[in-house]
Amino acid sequence: MNQVVEIGAGHLAAAYLLLAFPLAIMLWYRIPMIGETVVSVVRMTLQLIFVGLYLQVVFRLNNLWLTAAWLLVMVTVADVSIVRSCSLKLSRIALPLFGALLAGTAVPLLLFVGLILRRDNLLDAQYAIPIGGMILGNCLRADIVGVRTFYESIRTGEKTFLQSLAQGALLHEAMRPYAQKACRAALAPTVASMTTIGLVSLPGMMTGVILGGASPAIAIKYQIAIMISIFSGTAITLAMGLWLTSKTSFTPHGPIDRSIFRAS
Repeated sequence: MNQVVEIGAGHLAAAYLLLAFPLAIMLWYRIPMIGETVVSVVRMTLQLIFVGLYLQVVFRLNNLWLTAAWLLVMVTVADVSIVRSCSLKLSRIALPLFGALLAGTAVPLLLFVGLILRRDNLLDAQYAIPIGGMILGNCLRADIVGVRTFYESIRTGEKTFLQSLAQGALLHEAMRPYAQKACRAALAPTVASMTTIGLVSLPGMMTGVILGGASPAIAIKYQIAIMISIFSGTAITLAMGLWLTSKTSFTPHGPIDRSIFRAS
């Protein structure tokens, strides 16, 4: 198979020309997102340059503690991002959600590297960081949807929630309809993606393996394994996230503690 085609700095600069299309559309329709878009592109570029340089060092050293530290940084950033996106207070939700993210990322990651790839070093940087990033990235998106849906549904439907408690329902019983709604909203996109994968688009893992020079047959195996790992990690993270955060989000008598919400 062919090796990866190198993209030079000049050729990479040509990719930025594509921004002319979305920026022109924003300008034509007077969408006030041009400044935000430019800042996002600049941030993306600088962040990826930094990460690329850092990962070269991490891959070369392939040190267990250094790899673990980087994965913890990734989980921490995802944790803060989820809490802020859900308009919840960092001090009340961040720690239990961190535990959920850590478990939801570590379990499928270690099984993927150890059982599927059969690596002796479960935190082999070449595999642990990109695979962990793919699992965590999908957990982040799902958790934003799930956690926000859960707490907003209870806040807006608090009368029904309190009525269930008043009728003798235990807290986990009163929470169940809202947890079901949250899990469905969070997991549905991944389920839909698995239904159409390969027919509508070639997914990221498969494309990356093919571009890396492997055959499509090998790429398919990687993609199946990563999709199952992503779905499992998302489910673990979401279920644990709702369960752990609920420990600090409700009063001893059952009603939700509204102090967990950030002021609008």
